Amino acid sequence: MSDFTKTLDADGVATLSWDCADRPMNVMSEQGFVDLNAMVDNCIADAAIIGVIITSAKTDFAAGMDLAVIAKAKEIKPDNPAQGCFDMVMQVHHILRKIELAGMDFKTKKGGKPFVAVLPGTALGIGLEIPLACHHIIATDNPKAKIGLPEIKVGIFPGAGGTTRLVRKMGAMAASPFLLQGKLSTPSQALSTGIIDAVSDTALQDAKDWIMTAKDADLVKPWDAKGYKMPGGAPYHPAGFMTFVSASAMVNGQTMGVYPAAKALLSAIYEGTLVPFDTALKIEARHFTSVLLNPSSSNMIRSLFINKGALEKGAVRPADVPNQSVLKLGIMGAGMMGAGIALVSAQAGINVVLIDQAQESADKGKAYVAAYCDKGIARKKSTAEQKELLLAQINSTTDYQALADCDLIIEAVFEDPSVKAEVTRNVEAVIREDCIFATNTSTLPISALAEASSRPEQFIGIHFFSPVEKMLLVEIIKGKDTGDRAVAKALDYVRQIRKTPIVVNDARFFFANRCIIPYINEGIRMVKEGIEPALIENAAKLMGMPLGPLQLNDETSIDLGVKIAKATKAAMGAEYDNDQADEVLFWLFDQGRLGRKSAAGFYEYDAWGKRVGIWQGLRDQYTKEGADLDLLDVQHRLMFAQTLEAVRALQEGVLMDVREGDVGAILGWGFAPWSGGPLSWFDMLGAGYAAARCDELESAYGPRFAAPDLLREMAEEGDAFYDRFVA
Repeated sequence: MSDFTKTLDADGVATLSWDCADRPMNVMSEQGFVDLNAMVDNCIADAAIIGVIITSAKTDFAAGMDLAVIAKAKEIKPDNPAQGCFDMVMQVHHILRKIELAGMDFKTKKGGKPFVAVLPGTALGIGLEIPLACHHIIATDNPKAKIGLPEIKVGIFPGAGGTTRLVRKMGAMAASPFLLQGKLSTPSQALSTGIIDAVSDTALQDAKDWIMTAKDADLVKPWDAKGYKMPGGAPYHPAGFMTFVSASAMVNGQTMGVYPAAKALLSAIYEGTLVPFDTALKIEARHFTSVLLNPSSSNMIRSLFINKGALEKGAVRPADVPNQSVLKLGIMGAGMMGAGIALVSAQAGINVVLIDQAQESADKGKAYVAAYCDKGIARKKSTAEQKELLLAQINSTTDYQALADCDLIIEAVFEDPSVKAEVTRNVEAVIREDCIFATNTSTLPISALAEASSRPEQFIGIHFFSPVEKMLLVEIIKGKDTGDRAVAKALDYVRQIRKTPIVVNDARFFFANRCIIPYINEGIRMVKEGIEPALIENAAKLMGMPLGPLQLNDETSIDLGVKIAKATKAAMGAEYDNDQADEVLFWLFDQGRLGRKSAAGFYEYDAWGKRVGIWQGLRDQYTKEGADLDLLDVQHRLMFAQTLEAVRALQEGVLMDVREGDVGAILGWGFAPWSGGPLSWFDMLGAGYAAARCDELESAYGPRFAAPDLLREMAEEGDAFYDRFVA
């Protein structure tokens, strides 16, 4: 069955309707291109057809290309993957160029048939690249629709002519936010920037009217017309020259050189503007091929699209448990975390009971939601009516009896086992027998907390990251007695609030904090060794980490780090080996420097709370002349500190799925997204190199860098994580 159907009206206007029957939104597949190509050929050859409308039978036009197809592009010609990828891309260019020229005589620019794209809703990626090849683009006046080219966000760039066409249509400067940042627009915004040509409530009729009155000159794209000049100037034009100098600086400043797609995109734009259009398409295809062959792009697609999507659809959900969607949620604790959970839950349509010890505290939590709504109203992203509806779903109270008909409880009180135990017992005295109880904790073992419960099989950990409304990841932790229904309940709830879940087994710090704490501590260790703090911070950023370890500690607060260090040392006793980092951390704490919240930490802050640089007192106390390390050593110490913990978590069964390890690392603390995650990064390096590098780091810096047995075994067998653990 074809994803495209053709109809022809009495006036000779053909309509090609895109409708992927087995998907909620249209995505382009290999067969889809075959079908579209055949229909375009038919429309151009059929004398009875005077023009063509390309639209969708769905509410939206298209979500883009099926990235699973792109991920497998290297397999088209296993003996020559570059040629296979290039040929695939050029076939797409051929189809879209066919639409663009529409059968016209290229010399006279006459005899073509008008093609109009009608976008009923969202049009992303190839869903915009096809319209850009048409002669006119009309979008339905749908404020919820998003139009754009977001490919850069998953490690590639618009490679089906979108890069070349948008730059020639708008100019490099105007096109850069849409190409280099993946900026999306509403139809009205897309019209004002010149991406599309019209917005209408009668788009199909308007498309037909345009076809009926179109002249030969209306079908000639500016870049195919004689005397075309690029808006804003080509690279050899004074204005264009400055644009490309600025763009190069911007790209390298934002990506630190670790995202190959951004560099390839800029090269395709620059080189493409120096040559005729058809040659520019070949240049774009070559750079796109180079990105497809780079393991960074395939890892990003795998982690941020394929694996992330699979986890969100229930890849690790117990299969034999019926739907456990939450109808009414009880939240214990109305602090910032509890209030954030209440916000995202109410946004998902869930009724919420928000409880705190004092009514004033409970109301303060609800006021957090109100303030969030007010910001949305001020930005015209929400309305007063929507605010009232949202707040009506939240009952802020001190009355435990209000929890009686809840089917999920999330406890978000202080990180104190005795306080959590008391709350658990008090809640279980009023909730119904089948209600699932979840504790939100970042460090306390779930199995130990479950000892306060009379039904440990219904007790589970749900670890939210702060701020809840912004962070995409939720870590679900199974205690030793947690049952499948509790796991299914947690997963179904996370799906309701539109976040990405990972499920791990109980262990100290679970998965995310287990990996991020060594990253922070390794940075602080190097401060103690006398290394220049700026080198530590910039080395991390040059590896693609969004924050250096010292800045991250400031953001999470130094007093929290002190609290965790003391608790960990008390629990581990003689096995604890972090005294070097603790010395620096405790010294800052004693100085009253608690991080961003006190406007004083590793960094200095101005009166408005903006970072202004490393605190000179830190350098005066610890930095030593001649103590600098090789940049690669600094980078590898920071990266291996995290990645080895991920490997150990997998080896110990805390992490049960390598996909969860990579997705969780990227979404949870921003682990170098270009790599696809820590386990993908080790696959990039190769287990043999990673193990050998561990030996070097262990010899130089200590046993924390010792290669785990799993990594050593994989090195000996020439294995990779995704080969071994993913079918």
